Amino acid sequence: MITTFQAIVIGLTQGVSELFPISSLGHSVLLPGLLGWHIDQNAESFLEFLVATHLATAAVLFIFYFDDWVRIAKGMFRSLAAREVSDADPDAKLGWLLVVSTIPAGFVGLLLKSEIRGFLLSPASAALFLMLNGALLLVAEGIRRRGLQRHDPGVEAAERTEDNDHRVARRLSWRQSFTVGIMQVLALLPGFSRTGTTLSGSLMVGLSHEDALRYSFLLATPIIGAAALLEIPPLLASHNAALIAASAWGAAFAAFGAWFAVKFLTRHFKTNTLTPFAIYCLAIGVVSLIVLR
Repeated sequence: MITTFQAIVIGLTQGVSELFPISSLGHSVLLPGLLGWHIDQNAESFLEFLVATHLATAAVLFIFYFDDWVRIAKGMFRSLAAREVSDADPDAKLGWLLVVSTIPAGFVGLLLKSEIRGFLLSPASAALFLMLNGALLLVAEGIRRRGLQRHDPGVEAAERTEDNDHRVARRLSWRQSFTVGIMQVLALLPGFSRTGTTLSGSLMVGLSHEDALRYSFLLATPIIGAAALLEIPPLLASHNAALIAASAWGAAFAAFGAWFAVKFLTRHFKTNTLTPFAIYCLAIGVVSLIVLR
C-alpha cells in the first residue's frame, strides 16, 4: 500500500513530469525502485492511484486553457451548423485538428490497453524508453533547426504578431495533425513522454516551440482526462479508504506540480529548446539502468 508521503512524492513528480517532456509514467515506474520503496507497480491499486494523479493534471490544463476551450467549442459548433470546416474560422479548424490528432493514441490505447499494462510496467523498459525519448527530442530539435535555416525571417516576424491559436490552425494541415497524433502513440510506452512526443511531432511539421507546446497541452487535455475518467469509478467502487486517501493526496500534489509546469514551460519555450530535457532523459535512463540492473 502507498503511504501518504509516497503518494505526495509520486503525485508531485507525476504532475511535473506529465507536462515536462520527460515522461510521468516512466518516472512513476522508476522512482519507487530508485528510492527503495516496495510498491507493486503492476497492482491494480497502483494503477488506480496513477489515474487519479492524471485526472488532476488534466483538470489543471483545462482550467488554464478554459477560455481557449470555450472559443474552440463554439467554433466547432459553428462548423457543425455550417457543415464545413473553413480556414476563415480558425477556432473551429483548431478544434477538429485536435480531434484528428487524438484518434491514433485513443484507438491504440483502447485496443492494446491490457497488453501495454501487462508487460511494459518494468523499471528496465521504462529506463530504456526514457533514453529513447531523449534521443527523439534531440532529433526533433535537429529537424527544427534545419527548418529555421530555410525560413524567411520576415515571414517569421510577421507570424509572431498573429494570435497563437490562429497561427497553429493556419500552419497545421490535416495530414500533419494526424502525424502528431501518431507520434503521441509512443507515449503509451512508459518512458516516452506525451508532451515530448507531441512536441517533437509538432516541431517536425514546422511549428515553433511556443506553438508546439500550446498545441501539445491542448491535445493532452481530452486524452488524459478521458482516460482518467474511465478508470475513476473502479477506484471509488473499491471502498478502499486508504487507497482513496492516498489517491487524493497524490492528485492534490499532482495538480500543484502541473500548474508549476505549465507556468514554467510557457515561459521556457518562448526562447529555449528541448535539448536540456533530452540530456536529462538520457542521463536518468542510464543511471536507472545501472542502479536497478
